[in-house]
Amino acid sequence: MWVGVILLGLGVGILVGLMGIGGGVVLVPALVHLVGMDQHLAQGTTLFLLLPPLGLGALIVYWKKGNVDLRAGLTCAAGFLFGGYFGSLVALRVSSNDLHGMFGVFLMFFALLLWPKGRQPQATRKANG
Repeated sequence: MWVGVILLGLGVGILVGLMGIGGGVVLVPALVHLVGMDQHLAQGTTLFLLLPPLGLGALIVYWKKGNVDLRAGLTCAAGFLFGGYFGSLVALRVSSNDLHGMFGVFLMFFALLLWPKGRQPQATRKANG
């Protein structure tokens, strides 16, 4: 099992660096379906493990290339800190099955938002932001 968890971490780390995704989009479902964790446990474990490697590993690469807006990052981080705290209080009151379903709806919603952008020509995407 631990070899699978290590390989899962490596794969998710690559996705984080490559596309800026990983924790919620890949790791939580993988921990639930491949490792057999409860939804609450998978979310909490993901929050714990993402702090050091995501915060330092990918940030260093983006910082060196000048792709970090420090003011926006700090401002968003403050909201993220408080939002994460209050969101976790709500999540822990929701059953694991309901939380699992909510998570799936969340992913499908954002997939639908991203789909049209991926189908646009590159020049059109840059013009539309």
